[in-house]
Amino acid sequence: MTDTAITMTGLGHAYRSGCWVFRHYDADFAKGRITALLGSNGRGKTTLLRLLLGVLRPTEGTVRLNGRAAFVPQLFQVGFDYSVLDMVVMGRARHIGMLSQPSARDEATALTALDRFGLADQAYRPFHELSGGQRQLVIFARALVSEADILILDEPTSALDLKNQMLVLERIERLARDEGLTVLFTTHHPQHALEIADDALLMMDETRFASGAASDVLSDENLEALYGVTLKRVTFDHGGHRKETIASIR
Repeated sequence: MTDTAITMTGLGHAYRSGCWVFRHYDADFAKGRITALLGSNGRGKTTLLRLLLGVLRPTEGTVRLNGRAAFVPQLFQVGFDYSVLDMVVMGRARHIGMLSQPSARDEATALTALDRFGLADQAYRPFHELSGGQRQLVIFARALVSEADILILDEPTSALDLKNQMLVLERIERLARDEGLTVLFTTHHPQHALEIADDALLMMDETRFASGAASDVLSDENLEALYGVTLKRVTFDHGGHRKETIASIR
């Protein structure tokens, strides 16, 4: 048995010969930990997720997942008038036999997942009638019911208001801490990474990256190199507890 959930060795991808998105990336992500993936727009975060999920084959190097993965996309549209409950039950596909109907247990599992996000009362509404933020939470619930070992999330808070951002961050933490899931998520909010991630991977440029414990990797110097703006980690006291966040300096 290995304690590593995801291994990248010399990983690189080019959509056209000689036009590398990134290359020579090496990293190990441990089981049961949360890893934040950060990079500027166009740096290759989505490409890396597609390699991890097996949608793309790497141009060079290898990537290996030790466990089943579920994916939560940034945006999700459907062409049919499914109910919210139907959308979540679809996440049970690997547990439902070919040509079989979802069981009562499948539906109960889906309802429980919706309840965890405060959406149980929306179960029988058409999915397309929900707000963008609500739809994102439904797709999050759909990933959970798959009973995967690894959750890969593409900007899971991007369509959410502040309250629901905090709800999703809290849920990510609890999934890793209480249920032992491995979570990798992309984000444009370094403060979210600092708040909940154990580890971080910063995609600086084609061959330069920083990987390791989030508390070490998310330094002022690395963040400025990553985004090209001045960012500072700020420490403050809240209720007698030391807290940290990241602020931009204009």
